[in-house]
Amino acid sequence: MHREEGQEHENVREQDRYLPIANIARVMKRPLPANAKIAKDAKETVQEALSEFISFITSEASDRCIAEKRKTISGEDLIHSLGVVGFEDYCDSLRVYLRNFREVQRYQNEAKLSLPPAPHQMSMMQHAHPAPDGEDGPPAKRMALASQMDPSMPVVMASDQPQMDHQGDE
Repeated sequence: MHREEGQEHENVREQDRYLPIANIARVMKRPLPANAKIAKDAKETVQEALSEFISFITSEASDRCIAEKRKTISGEDLIHSLGVVGFEDYCDSLRVYLRNFREVQRYQNEAKLSLPPAPHQMSMMQHAHPAPDGEDGPPAKRMALASQMDPSMPVVMASDQPQMDHQGDE
């Protein structure tokens, strides 16, 4: 059951509605000089805008899932939603990032299970995405190196999740 406009955040605590301000501040500080300061109201404004943007994109992805009778919003759904609302210039880069993210997750899951990747998979991973300067390394290392070369590229953490459960099927 969808809520009426205006009742959207009625019974939701503020800390549940917004991303943590410490995380927002950390991302905001990355491109700034070490001695730069960010005003509290600037952090709060970005926090609100970013939280609203994420809600908007997720809502678009949710609508797509409902239309396709699916219950899980995927990374592809979110990327599609970004294109729908006018951020199509970012979609190709995000598709590459998502593919690499999933490769890292697969590699980490194989490592957790102590099962070495099948020889054809390891060969494919090493040749499809060679590391800089001819170094071969696991996908996580390549992703970390790529994020050092391009500071705008997020660093993949083991705790990152590529999918989230969809809750709007009523």
